Amino acid sequence: MHPVTSFPVRALGTTDMSITRVGFGAWALGGGDWARGWGAQNDAESIAAIQHAVRRGINWIDTAAVYGLGHSETIIGQALKGLSRAERPLIFTKGGLRWDDHDRQAMPRRVGDPDSLREEIDASLKRLGVETIDLYQMHWPTDDGTPLEAYWQVLLDAKRSGKVRAVGLSNHNVAQLEAAERLGHVDSLQPPFSAIQRSAADDVLPWCDRHNTGVIVYSPMQSGLLTGTMTPDRVRALGHDDWRAGHVEYTSPRLERNLALADAMKPLAQRHGATTAAVAIAWTLTWPGVTGAIVGARSPAQVDDWLAAATLELDDDDLDAVADAIARTGAGVGPARPPRREDDSVLDILPSLSL
Repeated sequence: MHPVTSFPVRALGTTDMSITRVGFGAWALGGGDWARGWGAQNDAESIAAIQHAVRRGINWIDTAAVYGLGHSETIIGQALKGLSRAERPLIFTKGGLRWDDHDRQAMPRRVGDPDSLREEIDASLKRLGVETIDLYQMHWPTDDGTPLEAYWQVLLDAKRSGKVRAVGLSNHNVAQLEAAERLGHVDSLQPPFSAIQRSAADDVLPWCDRHNTGVIVYSPMQSGLLTGTMTPDRVRALGHDDWRAGHVEYTSPRLERNLALADAMKPLAQRHGATTAAVAIAWTLTWPGVTGAIVGARSPAQVDDWLAAATLELDDDDLDAVADAIARTGAGVGPARPPRREDDSVLDILPSLSL
């Protein structure tokens, strides 16, 4: 089951959900007053962006409890109140990162304690204002000593109880996926993946493809570097409350390589009548195993900038051009091109009319 949309959709693994090829990412909507913020954000603009994306046809939203230390989920809950039942998108969120309410700038801790995780699930349900979370994922492997088997069982139990419809892992490796799969099926994986950060194509994407685990990749535009609008001047102007300031991918020599790769995608964008951002996102969707891509936006205009990726199909010539640009610029690491397939269209499912 999934909301009505005119866009092509893909089945999310073995779940009963089918999702548009791109989903709305709500990390930046948490604001800038925490350790991993994107700078100040206007809440009214955030709500407008969510509702605009949904009304244009995007049928899922990705967030996490930690984004804005609960604020992103709260904003999504407010946005949902302005949508009709038929418009309601699927809601995906994540847990396992606990923060200090007395020190918002402290890095959240990776906590898998079962009692803590059960508390997080209930808190997310309350902030989002929903009875059931469509997909709940463990954000990161823990560093509090909790075994994977212990926290994964909490998620499986939440699915069994009806608090969540599907469960998955984010930022976990193949060995961890294997360990979880032995207890209960991993419905989804959320890895970082872009034309710059390509390592997932080496291992976790093939694993998910073999095990019918849905994959929703994050940062397909590498946090803005592959939008075609990022410049060295904009990077230098990033505020102290923007986590990208000083990040290795935003620093020489990687910055110049990354921006050169974005420039190389511009002719492809012109050829397709789309934006560079849409091309960068569509590139991730050509890889076997990838179900959808999470794309952030702070305003309705930013949604429109990448919306074409929901339908954009790159051909072999496009993929060869990107691979050549990767080799020429030296940007990123990992495989530069997906394997050739005779018919990628079998991955797409016609939009369903069920609610």
